[in-house]
Amino acid sequence: MSDGTEQTGPQSVRLDVWLWSVRLMPTRSAATAACRGGHVRRNGDPVKAAQKIVVGDELRVRSPGRERIVVVTKILTKRVGAPIAREAYEDHSPEPAPQLAAAPPRRERGTGRPTKRERRQFDRLRGRDLPPAGESHRDDEER
Repeated sequence: MSDGTEQTGPQSVRLDVWLWSVRLMPTRSAATAACRGGHVRRNGDPVKAAQKIVVGDELRVRSPGRERIVVVTKILTKRVGAPIAREAYEDHSPEPAPQLAAAPPRRERGTGRPTKRERRQFDRLRGRDLPPAGESHRDDEER
């Protein structure tokens, strides 16, 4: 007595299980920690790891330097290969910043520790060359 509208598989699944299954998170505990830290939102609202998600939910997953925006198209409960995992969601994420896509500068092996000058150059490249707010090395020179 099947009319063809039956769907196989579960209709909903825990959020942390789904994030791990579709390879957006490396482990289930990492997915749980991201939810606990407020880095995962479902349809704009913060969500707990144990909450159920269904097909059509929009998830925003924040990771260092990037936010992934995905829409659930398929419910998975077990970890699958990358090609199958990509079919379980539609990715609406913006392109990552070019600085994040480029490889960081590397030193040749065996050259030892960087000199003070090289360290400052690396900091300048990474945008960490500014002194903390309210501090300046010139304050000491003026005294």
